[in-house]
Amino acid sequence: MPKGVQLACDVGTVRIGIARSDFHGILATPLDAIPAGESSTAQVKALIDEYEVQEIIVGLPLMMNGTEGPSAQMARDWAAELEALTVCSIRMVDERLTTVQAQRGLHAAGRTVKNSRASIDSASAVVLLQSVLDSQKKDTP
Repeated sequence: MPKGVQLACDVGTVRIGIARSDFHGILATPLDAIPAGESSTAQVKALIDEYEVQEIIVGLPLMMNGTEGPSAQMARDWAAELEALTVCSIRMVDERLTTVQAQRGLHAAGRTVKNSRASIDSASAVVLLQSVLDSQKKDTP
């Protein structure tokens, strides 16, 4: 299991949801989402420097049949742009159903779809990163 902070990015057309792990890779926590656009990779680069990130997880929004569509290509293009700004490794991870799981969690906490719009992207990034952290724990002897 890698040591150091991992950062997860849920790339969308409006916002980039962001979550980070603790140094030991136990718990994912949300950070404020970043508006999508030309400066989004520079803003993520600032977070990479601030938290001394070791690895970046970028959600790959595959279609339900496992193929890539336009959203997956957008995420790959965004990750390539970010990769040019950092020496951190970037890993693309299947993010199917993370938004659904995040919405269920927010709903269970009393949030509605309407009042959770601002936080759903980072909540999805938390779900993505926590699943990566949990799988790393299983793979550690």
